Amino acid sequence: MLLRQTLIAVSRSRRAEALLSNSSMTTSVARRFVASDVIAATSELTRRGLLVTVDHLGEEVDDRVKADGEVMAYVDVIGRLAPGADVSVKLTALGLRLSEQLALDNAATICEAAAARDVTVTLDAEEHDTIDALMSVHATLRKEHPLVGVAVQAYLKDAAERCAALTGARVRLCKGAYDAPGAYSGKDVDRSFVKCLRVLMSGSAYPMVASHDPRMIEIASTLAVLHGRDADGFEYQMLYGVRTDEQARLAGLGAKVRVYVPYGDDWYAYLMRRLAERPANLRFVARALVSGR
Repeated sequence: MLLRQTLIAVSRSRRAEALLSNSSMTTSVARRFVASDVIAATSELTRRGLLVTVDHLGEEVDDRVKADGEVMAYVDVIGRLAPGADVSVKLTALGLRLSEQLALDNAATICEAAAARDVTVTLDAEEHDTIDALMSVHATLRKEHPLVGVAVQAYLKDAAERCAALTGARVRLCKGAYDAPGAYSGKDVDRSFVKCLRVLMSGSAYPMVASHDPRMIEIASTLAVLHGRDADGFEYQMLYGVRTDEQARLAGLGAKVRVYVPYGDDWYAYLMRRLAERPANLRFVARALVSGR
């Protein structure tokens, strides 16, 4: 718990960012887990039988010009992705802190560009104070773009209820990489994750199981069988550069595995939060840097 809180605090610290972003070790880690050429990276993953979702790194945009730039970045990358790909979008990158309507309009523009290319869009969850707006924007977008997905963070105490309400939706379930008053911590997050899995697997939603935790992966597989879901009825999602051997193993068994590929210069907060989301990821990072897997 202390390590997680420390990593979250470090992810928000401008001073730490300035220091660590210039560290050769941190930069080396970033190069491994953030794609320098997103199209080359996604093409290689597709060649290996994996699905992809791409995230143009950036958030907490505080002016319309920057928000417009984010939209242009997404429209550009969508035009270069292969059909069947997905893009992950943070609403604060689209101007949510300025207005919910602005974020909605910008997200709709991205959805329209994606639909024309047979690419899906998933709205990422962020800080706890943005979740109500996230769900509102998602509900509105689904009226015109029924395949737009949304992330649910299991560390929030209403996660299972939100999963139950998302009937027929594409739902990315993750443990959560932020912090919130009264949120679950430690093993309670795992229990919430499993509860959410049960809700999603037994319902009409399309579960996207975003975890590297071997136990959560095994439970998801078991629940899928129990509820009669075949390989097309759900998918696993893992981060670019993390547990690549497990990604290949699951895909080799016929499972749908989607790799979350971040790209762009604003990688610092992303990397710190991925470590905070599951501090055991530190082990995966260390192993990957040493072994190349």
